[in-house]
Amino acid sequence: MGNEVHTLDEPPQGLDAVLPTVVDHVALARLYGEPLFAMPRDLYIPPDALQIFLEAFEGPLDLLLYLIRKQNFNILDIPMAAVTRQYLTYVDEIRANNLELAAEYLLMAAMLIEIKSRMLLPPKKTAEGEEAEDPRAELVRRLLEYEQMKLAAQRLADAPQYGRDFLRAQVYVEQALAPRFPDVSALDLQSAWRDILKRAKLVQHHKISREELSVREHMSIVLRRLQGRKFVEFGDLFDPEKGSPVLVVTFIAMLELAKETLIELTQAEAFAPIYVRLAYTPS
Repeated sequence: MGNEVHTLDEPPQGLDAVLPTVVDHVALARLYGEPLFAMPRDLYIPPDALQIFLEAFEGPLDLLLYLIRKQNFNILDIPMAAVTRQYLTYVDEIRANNLELAAEYLLMAAMLIEIKSRMLLPPKKTAEGEEAEDPRAELVRRLLEYEQMKLAAQRLADAPQYGRDFLRAQVYVEQALAPRFPDVSALDLQSAWRDILKRAKLVQHHKISREELSVREHMSIVLRRLQGRKFVEFGDLFDPEKGSPVLVVTFIAMLELAKETLIELTQAEAFAPIYVRLAYTPS
């Protein structure tokens, strides 16, 4: 068929010149724990088995800035001949390995060659008689802007980051807070008292009599009515049918009880109904 067939005992011609034999009786490698003193005669290495990875750059501007800074060139006075030559050398290297990546760099290579060609021509003056702008001006501006952004990105990357350089301390505290009701002001008591008087006038009897009323007695009455009940509305402790004198004495009795901290006056929110409860637990 015209094809040469080589057995394991007969290596291909010319392979001896490529594969090394025993070097100073030192094993080249170990295969299943056994020393290997010579390369296998039937070993085939494809041409593209080894790939050289050049230094990675983020783009054409990154490579160009690297070449300028590495050789301490003045970025405002770039030697275009030397930089273009080194840039094209790098582009030739990546074209042999990654054609798609090289396409991005070829555009910058064309720009460098154009700038170099324009610098070889005699300078032209503008219509106003001024000298034309340096062909390298636009490239210098782009390089300076890129360098500033790159340095800013590096500073951000070097800044302490949550999860990488530090962790946030978290403390969980379990505690039970007793509900605190809003305090009852004197104006709230005054408003509630006026409502009681208004209701008393609606059922007031025109009966003139003199009755001796005891504040202590009404204090006991209020305490008895509060026993066994969690909250009692302020107005429910008054009996408008007994007349204004009884209402006044009852109100004074409640003030005395609150003063002696025997009862508590509270409300759920501002302008809400006032409730009364015992400030102690009856025995």
